[in-house]
Amino acid sequence: MNFTIRKANQEDKKQVQDVATSSWHSTYEGIIPIEVQDNFLNAAYSDENMKYRIENSLLLVAEAEGKVVGFANFSPVNKEGQAELGAIYLKPDAQGKGIGTALLQHGINSLEDVKEIYINVERDNEIGKTFYEAKGFNVVKEFDDEFDGHILKTLRMVLKVNRK
Repeated sequence: MNFTIRKANQEDKKQVQDVATSSWHSTYEGIIPIEVQDNFLNAAYSDENMKYRIENSLLLVAEAEGKVVGFANFSPVNKEGQAELGAIYLKPDAQGKGIGTALLQHGINSLEDVKEIYINVERDNEIGKTFYEAKGFNVVKEFDDEFDGHILKTLRMVLKVNRK
C-alpha cells in the first residue's frame, strides 16, 4: 500500500474521526463495552476537540489513495524533553503495512528536542502492546484507569529517543 504522511488540517477532521471509530471498535471489541467506546470517541474526537488537536498538537495523518487510513497525535514537547503519544490509530485493513511505524518515526523526527515519548496502552490490547514493544517502548508502570465506569488495566510505556 502506497501512502504519504503529512500534518493534518481541518478538512481531515471527519476522516480522522472515522479512523478513530473503526480502530477503536475493532481493537476493543470484547474489552471495552461499545457504549463506553462511543462515549469516549464522541467526546475525545468531537469537532471542537479535533480543531484543538490540529491547532495545538502534532496531528499527523497517513493518506493512501486520497483517503486518511491512519493518524498519530503527539503532545508538544515539555521542558524535560517529554512528549505524550495520545494515539496511533489505523483502519483495520491498513494495519501491518508499515503505516504505524512511519507515523511514529515521522512524529519523532518532527518533535524538536524530544528525549522521551510516553504512551498509555490497555493491557489487553495485544496489537498495540506488541507494536510499542517492537518499537522499543518499555513499561514503566501498570495502573487501573477508571474509564466511564469501566476499569481498564493500563500500561504506561516510554520510548527513550536517541538522536543521531
